[in-house]
Amino acid sequence: MNQGIVLIVEDDSALRHSLTSTLQALGFEVMQAANGEMALAELRNHKFEIVLLDLNMPGMGGISACEKIRNTYPKLPIIVLTVRDRDEDKIAALDAGADDYVTKPFGLPELAARIRAGVRRMRQPDEKEDQAIEVGDLRIDPTAHRITKKGVEIHMTPKEFELMHILMRHAGNPIAHHKLLTEVWGQEYGNEREYLRTYISQLRRKIEDDPATPQYLLTENYVGYRFQQPAS
Repeated sequence: MNQGIVLIVEDDSALRHSLTSTLQALGFEVMQAANGEMALAELRNHKFEIVLLDLNMPGMGGISACEKIRNTYPKLPIIVLTVRDRDEDKIAALDAGADDYVTKPFGLPELAARIRAGVRRMRQPDEKEDQAIEVGDLRIDPTAHRITKKGVEIHMTPKEFELMHILMRHAGNPIAHHKLLTEVWGQEYGNEREYLRTYISQLRRKIEDDPATPQYLLTENYVGYRFQQPAS
């Protein structure tokens, strides 16, 4: 079975060809673009299930390309490739609409796992805003305004519930501090990271078996938070 149709957007030809060979060996169908302009042309002419996008490219640049891709193809997963220790790049990419990021140098098993996860989400039917979501032992039902763990209801304040809903809707993907703050509390709260940390701490006390070593709600250092399926 085809593992997914991937567009690699990378100006380093050696890395681009290496990634192509590796992913093809793993069962992916791969096409290439050397810059953002070429990527947009490929997207107009072919159907893809995920985009790997380098941030540091000449011409249009990765952030601009990410914004254009997201605006034109709202559901298409985008994983950005960025250099280590550039947290501002990660935050800018998430704000531009990227679903995830992988830092260079990266491990190919990790990258392949992120790609497969993105393809799975792309192939799933569109989620409705009021659709119940299950992650591990947790279940959120927006219609009933109810969150349960192993069938037992967890009391949440309205803002805690709204924050959990956003986190669980984007399970598996990192969400920047600014995005969480503005979506739940509004634009005027966009820089109130300490405010967000307080709520995240409260959520961990309610949903985690051990809040000191969270399994669901992970911190993405300097970037934001990632909600995920606990390791078995």
